[in-house]
Amino acid sequence: MSDEYSLHSVLERMYQNQLALEAALMELTLHAEEQGLEEVGDNIRGALSTIGENAGFINQGLARLRGSQI
Repeated sequence: MSDEYSLHSVLERMYQNQLALEAALMELTLHAEEQGLEEVGDNIRGALSTIGENAGFINQGLARLRGSQI
């Protein structure tokens, strides 16, 4: 039970939330662009780019944490 709220578990769930939010934002982006809101779509895509870059960094950090816990 103590492992349920370990740092690794909490960070893993935060990473999963980030991926879910990224997917939801992409859906909203596509909807906005279909409505002709190209500037809104461009702004969201800029934010999604940052989210994607950070997701890669977080994933690498989680991999290192997994490796150090073995």
